[in-house]
Amino acid sequence: MAMLNKIDLTGVLCKKEYKTEMDVLEKRLAELQRKVMDFKIPIIIMFEGWSASGKGTCISKILYPLDPRYYNVCTMDKISEDSAMRPFLWGYWIKIPSVGRITIFDKSWHRAILPDLQEKRHLSESEINGFYYDVDALERMLSEDGTLIIKFFLHISKSEQKRRFDELLSNPDTRWRIDKHDLAQHKNYDEQSKHFENMIRQSNSALNEWNIIEADDAKFATVKIYKILIHKIEKEINSRNDYQPPAGIADAADIADAAADEEQADKIQAADSRPCKRYEQSQSSILSSIDLNKDISQAEYKEKLAYYQKKLARLEHKLYIKRTPVVIVYEGWDAAGKGGNIRRLTQELDPRGFEVTPVSAPSKEELAHHYLWRFWKVIPKDGHIAIFDRSWYGRVLVERVESFCSENEWRRAYQEINDMETHLHNHGTIIFKFWLHIDPEEQLRRFRNRETDSFKRYKITDEDWRNREKWDAYEKAADEMIFMTDKKHAPWIVIESNSKKYARIKTLKIVVDALEERWG
Repeated sequence: MAMLNKIDLTGVLCKKEYKTEMDVLEKRLAELQRKVMDFKIPIIIMFEGWSASGKGTCISKILYPLDPRYYNVCTMDKISEDSAMRPFLWGYWIKIPSVGRITIFDKSWHRAILPDLQEKRHLSESEINGFYYDVDALERMLSEDGTLIIKFFLHISKSEQKRRFDELLSNPDTRWRIDKHDLAQHKNYDEQSKHFENMIRQSNSALNEWNIIEADDAKFATVKIYKILIHKIEKEINSRNDYQPPAGIADAADIADAAADEEQADKIQAADSRPCKRYEQSQSSILSSIDLNKDISQAEYKEKLAYYQKKLARLEHKLYIKRTPVVIVYEGWDAAGKGGNIRRLTQELDPRGFEVTPVSAPSKEELAHHYLWRFWKVIPKDGHIAIFDRSWYGRVLVERVESFCSENEWRRAYQEINDMETHLHNHGTIIFKFWLHIDPEEQLRRFRNRETDSFKRYKITDEDWRNREKWDAYEKAADEMIFMTDKKHAPWIVIESNSKKYARIKTLKIVVDALEERWG
């Protein structure tokens, strides 16, 4: 890919050529939007580039022939308080499109690494160091899930930027569009160009390449963007069926390198289909080696419960002052005591500082998005606690065992989940992951107790009994989950839960000790 200073910006189109091209291109894009809806393809279109390079104008041009009921435009230039107090990708995650819809981002997620934005977002050192890995991981997981990502960088010369700035500044109605950051960008054009080039180079891939648009001439830029969009959407549709795009658009098939994309996709598919050799070769069961005979007396339980709950209440205030987010994940067997454990953990906390999210089967809207979308929506703000009663690990547990997703999808999820938790960690989030473990005999005893207790009867369902019959399959899935996603910054902690009292105290102690260690 040529660097910005090597790009020829002399391309122009006269009005007649522009109108002739656009009459065809607009009709084709409108037709393709309908096919996108039919094929249920989510599309992300990202516009990045110089100030006054025409991003807003180009967005308006491509929207003109589209049905406005099936697209969204998100302007990402302003950083809201909600966004600034969460991992930098959160603001994009919550706006990713559902199947069959198009989301256009005016400013890309890559922009956060630019020097002026780093200052605005107060990125941590870990976020800066892990930035390009996190961005690549996001693009990869969305693409592998079926989202088409198209990235445009609008490039203009320094002289053309000055001309546009002068024109905007001379008109009272448009003067507001130019601020000190825009003027500073122009003054330091050569230095800013190096930042853009580094951003493009480090976030370019065969699967999700940058499309550099020569934008000194607005008509030339618009036509090129249309042709790239049409080519990439046609290619995506064609890959999903025997659909053949009609002929008639000059150069459309020559805009992108299809072979490179296909080679990358083949590599991804091959990697997904390989079994998890590391786990299969470990020859050890993590859960089967857990001693479930641990217990605690009633007197000791009461004493330690009060002690740790008071400590945790003080620490909740401290994490709010320090603006440290906390994520606590609960997984485990049916009737392992997750609900009671969560109640004891939160009993003395300020309810304004935490939120418990019970996770059940996804809704119709959630199924229309990437499976991680519904969890990103409730990632906590800095200084708050998010508790998940079941979580994103359902992908490699219930969805795996019950065949609600393909083998490639759940195998791929290990890396996707690790990448998500790494991004949270890079932002400064403290992550706890608890597996509440009981043996089959204890589960049976609790199931029968629920059936005979009118107060608890609602807790037992036919599904619980059906899941119990698949104990071995779930245990294997849980073992592999722990093995594949146990990381130093997001470790799995198995809680021996045959004794509910012991499990509650151990969980509280682990959380309290870790928070105290963080702040000395």
